[in-house]
Amino acid sequence: MRVAYVFPGQGAQSVGMGRALYEASAAARGVFEQADRALGEALTQRCFMGPEDELRQTIYAQPAIVAVSTAAWAALGECLGHHAPQPAAVAGHSVGAYSALVAAGVTDLSAALALVRERARSMHEAARRAPGAMAAVLGLPAEAVEAACADTARAGAGVVVVANYNAADQVVISGEPLAVEQAGALAKERGARRVVRLAVSGAFHSPLMDWAVGCFAPAVAAAPLRPARTPVISNISGQPLADEAALRAELAAQVRAPVQWAKTMDTLVALRVTHVVELGPGQVLSGLLKRRGGVEVLNVDGPAGLERAAEVLHGRL
Repeated sequence: MRVAYVFPGQGAQSVGMGRALYEASAAARGVFEQADRALGEALTQRCFMGPEDELRQTIYAQPAIVAVSTAAWAALGECLGHHAPQPAAVAGHSVGAYSALVAAGVTDLSAALALVRERARSMHEAARRAPGAMAAVLGLPAEAVEAACADTARAGAGVVVVANYNAADQVVISGEPLAVEQAGALAKERGARRVVRLAVSGAFHSPLMDWAVGCFAPAVAAAPLRPARTPVISNISGQPLADEAALRAELAAQVRAPVQWAKTMDTLVALRVTHVVELGPGQVLSGLLKRRGGVEVLNVDGPAGLERAAEVLHGRL
């Protein structure tokens, strides 16, 4: 059995996330308490009680997702004890990479949350300076979506690019609102099954985040990071990283660069991973992994998933 842990990104948040794990696991409670202390605010209450419109905001959503995902990882470790397998790799989708860094021993939760807070602030301010939008394009090959974006930009509608390569026929586009709207319409004309506008506050992973990269880079340079004990799959290249300098470069550039999640899944299969555990709210990554195939997928976002994952990883099933 070869195991990998993956952690979801922004968009997976929902009011009440993490509460059942908090009530079931002392290790998860410890993570939430540490997160509240590190941020100097009631993050736990926001996760459990909302309000929903606040939890959707980038500056609140990103630290909350990292805390809940790390709590799920801690709960699984507590449940497995000395039976916990050494993962072959860890990966996170966008901000989920910070939970992956904690799991890989690159940094601790408090330092990770401090970085995430600065990342979220930088992205929020970049979005205020250059308003943008994002939309999921379903059922059209990535190359065709890239062409729709390029044709839209050449027509003068504005900046629009592919921001997330989630699967061969499931990508997210990002950019100026009119350009996203027109590129989405063009993608529909060219055969996309659906185009879904996302409830986000900016054009993440696009050139509209250039300001955020410059603002966030000093925080990354000053952060206490160590070489990874477990390879961390890059969002940018889809390849394993362990070197401290490479990880710093990844975190700074990741805010603007597209998320190569399809390549990440391919790399997990190439590493001969047999079981992938998604740790955190929702089951977005689990769904993508099941569609990709080649691995058994487990999900820990509550006690039932925790019990199932522990049974499988103990080798009982």
